[in-house]
Amino acid sequence: MNARKYWLGFNVIKGIGPVRLRALRQHFGSLEAAWNAPEADLLTAGLNRSVLQNMLQARHSVNLDRLVTQVEQAGAEFVTLDDSGYPPLLAELPDAPPVLYYKGTFADADQWAVAFVGTRRASTYGRDMTYDLVMPLVQAGITIVSGLARGIDAAAHQAALEAGGRTLAVLGCGIDQVYPPEHRQLAAAIVEQGALISEFPPGTPPDGRNFPVRNRTISGLSLGVVVVEAPQSSGALLTADLAAEQGRDVFAVPGNVTAKTSQGVNRLIQAGAKLVIDANDILDELNLTRSTVETRTQVRRIAPADAAEAALLALLTDEPLHIDELCQQADLPITQVSSALALMELKGMVRRLEGMHYTLARSGGNSYRLD
Repeated sequence: MNARKYWLGFNVIKGIGPVRLRALRQHFGSLEAAWNAPEADLLTAGLNRSVLQNMLQARHSVNLDRLVTQVEQAGAEFVTLDDSGYPPLLAELPDAPPVLYYKGTFADADQWAVAFVGTRRASTYGRDMTYDLVMPLVQAGITIVSGLARGIDAAAHQAALEAGGRTLAVLGCGIDQVYPPEHRQLAAAIVEQGALISEFPPGTPPDGRNFPVRNRTISGLSLGVVVVEAPQSSGALLTADLAAEQGRDVFAVPGNVTAKTSQGVNRLIQAGAKLVIDANDILDELNLTRSTVETRTQVRRIAPADAAEAALLALLTDEPLHIDELCQQADLPITQVSSALALMELKGMVRRLEGMHYTLARSGGNSYRLD
């Protein structure tokens, strides 16, 4: 905890975001060293005068142990980019939030998540389509991600809960708050079947500037983003743009061309978003079924015995790879790779094909890609 508290310290300093924090960590070797670094060294590391003043003031006034206590008093926990429990999809982003505060739990199955976003002024059609899409996705083992907002967000969370599935709600305020306040009961239910998540320190009020940041995390946690009803000017469209930039799939539910709440989503389809009529359109595009999600989750739960197994597991997909290519990509000698693969095959983690090719596998002969 002594090392982790410095993540919380930097997270409350205005002007130090993911990119700047990574630079500081690389320059000083650790966040503890960066926190205690002399002023001149911080300038050398690239902090401008304004951010430096913010940091110096924080070092003087912020009690790091108190920050940890505040998280605990909120009934929450936190995870950093250094922790194994950090969501792996989100960790892929170059601007991944350094700290996530959360209530509830993360699960292996959350690596196969789909986000739903849309207007706060959802029509009956929009709500019905959200339910019609979310229910089959949950039955296929997909985690549903959204932002706890009114309208489409709330419908997506509620549908996931009613289907008995997992759902993650990303907040635009501190983890100790619920916005909008009428969603307190919904938030409590989400904690029981998933998690409330925030990258903002406890005590942060809901603010318009926070929501574009929150949207980046919604898409970053997901394999794809489904937009259901969005006018031309909509935060849902921003989330779709962020998803595309992150290499995530973008899906759109077509709407009435005369309705304002459909103008943005129909334009998305014109721009190349995948048109969605039913849940199979999403599952097919992502190459997901219940069996693949369950099997991939089982594979993830088999903890690699060592660094070699972890490296190979990260490289293997449903496409055959020759052992020589695995050696090259993992930067490991053939003897070590051959031995690791043999043990992984016995544990049901990989499948050996003809000609010394390997794929990710489980017992039963099926192979699956780890996205």
